[in-house]
Amino acid sequence: MHNRSSWVHHDVKERLGGRYIGMQYENLIEDVCRELLESVALAQAAGIPDEHILLDPGIGFGKTVEQNLELIDRLAEIRSLGYPVLLGPSRKSFIGYTLDLPPDQRLEGTAAAVAIGIARGADIVRVHDVQQMSRVARMADAIVRGG
Repeated sequence: MHNRSSWVHHDVKERLGGRYIGMQYENLIEDVCRELLESVALAQAAGIPDEHILLDPGIGFGKTVEQNLELIDRLAEIRSLGYPVLLGPSRKSFIGYTLDLPPDQRLEGTAAAVAIGIARGADIVRVHDVQQMSRVARMADAIVRGG
């Protein structure tokens, strides 16, 4: 999982929760891809076979709201690295800040992130609301991958 979290760049609003501000990347997608591949190399050096590796762009970890939205939109570029992609957008603060909603009201925002994530290449989604997101994932997968 990609993670550049730093409490120096952390901001918390009571109703919406924590978020990262001022996180700097030279090029978000290139930086995330490079750092994920560095993690892949470490896993391989430790004897982990490629078929046991998946990539998680770390939605919500050390990224601003805008960076999280961009990562989901450009997930295909991470998928092009040749490994399955895991996406964990469930109830995350980027949804709350985008829709101005507390965590317990982020179901539809999570559903949108899951559906777009699958359309952009996510193979696995990590969610809280399993029944509802399973339906969203199955429908998005049927549209994108033909069932």
